[in-house]
Amino acid sequence: MYASIKEAFQACGARIYKIAKEHGWWDKERNDGEIIALMHSELSEALEALRHGNPPSEHIPQFSGVEEEMADVVIRVMDFCEARGYDLAGAIEAKITFNANRPHMHGGKLF
Repeated sequence: MYASIKEAFQACGARIYKIAKEHGWWDKERNDGEIIALMHSELSEALEALRHGNPPSEHIPQFSGVEEEMADVVIRVMDFCEARGYDLAGAIEAKITFNANRPHMHGGKLF
């Protein structure tokens, strides 16, 4: 078992990256813009699932289409961060703490 959520998260990221490497996604260097665009595409697929009533996933039918696509977003983000050596788990912990101390509806954005 893992000592912390961060440790478990990092182990998951390492597993995701290993699987991606084994399946050829890192056989040649990939540019960051392309990878980020693929993250966007998974969010667009989640939106499409919602537009179609969020039916069960075709690949993992015990989950909805939105759940599957959101999982794909997280997988792509974790894979990217692992490949680039970014401390995503640490950044998430720091950002949660930062956000907890921000004022109500901070930033004044309309949407």
